[in-house]
Amino acid sequence: FDVRGGLLIRQIHHWAALVFITGMLVHMMRVFFTGAFRKPRELNWVFGWTLLMLGIITGLTGYSLPDDLLSGTGIRFAQGAILSVPIVGTYLSFFLFGGEFPGEDIISRLYPVHILLLPGIMLALVTAHLILVFYHKHTQFPGPGRKERSVVGMPFLPVYMAKAGGFFFLVFGVLTVMGAIAQINPVWAFGPYRPDLVTTGAQPDWYLGFSEGLIRVMPGWEINLWGYTLVLGVFIPFSLFPLILLALGLYPFIEAWITGDRREHHILDRPRNVPVRTGLGVAWLTLYAVLLIGGGNDIVATHLHLSINVITWFVRIGVFVLPVVAFIVTKKICMGLQRRDRAKVLHGRETGTIKRLPNGEYIETHEPLSQGELFTLTQHEQRPPYEMGPRVDAGGVRRKVKRSERLRARLAKAMFGPDARIEKPTVEEYREITSGDHQPH
Repeated sequence: FDVRGGLLIRQIHHWAALVFITGMLVHMMRVFFTGAFRKPRELNWVFGWTLLMLGIITGLTGYSLPDDLLSGTGIRFAQGAILSVPIVGTYLSFFLFGGEFPGEDIISRLYPVHILLLPGIMLALVTAHLILVFYHKHTQFPGPGRKERSVVGMPFLPVYMAKAGGFFFLVFGVLTVMGAIAQINPVWAFGPYRPDLVTTGAQPDWYLGFSEGLIRVMPGWEINLWGYTLVLGVFIPFSLFPLILLALGLYPFIEAWITGDRREHHILDRPRNVPVRTGLGVAWLTLYAVLLIGGGNDIVATHLHLSINVITWFVRIGVFVLPVVAFIVTKKICMGLQRRDRAKVLHGRETGTIKRLPNGEYIETHEPLSQGELFTLTQHEQRPPYEMGPRVDAGGVRRKVKRSERLRARLAKAMFGPDARIEKPTVEEYREITSGDHQPH
């Protein structure tokens, strides 16, 4: 309020933070679903995942700085989660806040972390991320002339730079309009923070809503052991929060271990051709969305006139059921798309033209695909999944198989076995159907 246009700049900054993390998550999902994280880009995936985590922490420290009732409620929420850590929780809280909550040091400590430390680390990681992108070159979707050792696309200068520059000004313009017409986080409406008050309807920014959802739907379990109170109703969700994010960061290495594939990949996967990976990604997003609903159960209840208890139980059950349902449905959709691709390769594209044969039968005529379309639909590799090999060696002695090897074989079969893919047409099948000896379709 003391700087001309200060409120506009503040609102642009807050909206930009939300869009920034949204953009990072969408970009990571694109990389995940297309398999762009495979060798040699595993390190770049780690950089991107770390940037997402730092962006979330930067957002947390940023909206905690105004010291109004809403941000203070968020800090109190974080302090409660820290206190739930067994044995050392109280010490961690005292160290962070400089004494009893709220103390006088937390804002002065968060400020340099928010404006200097975290942005500096992120700037270094972005630089390293872009250097690796320039070194490895960009990935590309399958198509004619595109191979693992060739790159098809526009040059970096001037085409890409012109597009990136135009996109920058477009995004900045949209954010300016959002900051000018859409109010966000009006600190003057909440008043200064007081430890004895709490605001109703307090919500974190969307990217941390799932963490609050974890705690809100968890039963209030407590255990007293040897004079210590274990607040499991907070500590278990507080522990699951990083594990959910860590699962996303470790996935490329888990898949590489399952497949045993150490080759370089520069051609992207079509998500339908890797249905299990696609299903896992959709299941993760579904879990995130369900917990996000749980984090806003009070807002959902008041706006939709629903029972907050019903919403809480819906989330408790949905956390376990909906990701599984999303995985199964996504996998079936991918398998169906694979079947459609196979039919298009063998029989051509449906034209919508109905033809009557001399015997009175009606059929729909099909138009053959171009060579480029045939290549795109059949270029993907279908390697046999990893197998343990014979249980008995050449001397007839039963071979000792490690549990990790058995687990790897089972996971490989589940992810890349016959039940997870539709075999693409062979050259013989294609020639048999297109030779003219096959019954027309």
